Amino acid sequence: MNTARILSIAAVAAFASIGAQAAELNGDLYGTDFEARAQSTRTRAEVRAEGQKALPDFAKGPIADRAALAQSTLERPAVRLEAVTAARAHKIASGERS
Repeated sequence: MNTARILSIAAVAAFASIGAQAAELNGDLYGTDFEARAQSTRTRAEVRAEGQKALPDFAKGPIADRAALAQSTLERPAVRLEAVTAARAHKIASGERS
């Protein structure tokens, strides 16, 4: 009985695999050939020039600018004490279960 069950599961898995691969007859399985149908409207030089122009400001997003301007009103020991208190009260995640 156990062998028959294993064989039936293997047969179902094989049929499902064949059926999934037979969905596309033109070789475009799972959308892997979508680049072949795309037509570019810009030259390579234009794209490279735009990339070089944007490179200096790449890591300077609006969130980083806001964080750099924020001034803290608390000292480091006060923040650590608050974190320890919150962790002991199970208000924040800590350890490997978080």
